[in-house]
Amino acid sequence: MDIVVNGINLMALVFGLVEFSKKTGLKGKALTVLSMVIGVLVGVAYQIAKMYPAVMQWFGVAVFGLAVGLAASGVYSFANARWPKQEKQKADDEGE
Repeated sequence: MDIVVNGINLMALVFGLVEFSKKTGLKGKALTVLSMVIGVLVGVAYQIAKMYPAVMQWFGVAVFGLAVGLAASGVYSFANARWPKQEKQKADDEGE
């Protein structure tokens, strides 16, 4: 599903908001419930915004602001923690 607003995929935004919630200490069932609530709210807001062009402009501003805020708060670690680690060369380890 291609749900993009101002170049930002809304699924990635939901993942980012859930990851941010984890960093604040939320876990377990509360995190699961919050992720569902965030997903529903973003999805419903997107569908409503599609019906009203003026609302879509403001929704786009909000999505962009959230994405920039998440990036600035370190959500990049979501991908970093899941990306395969690069092994250092032996020369680096030996100080050459």
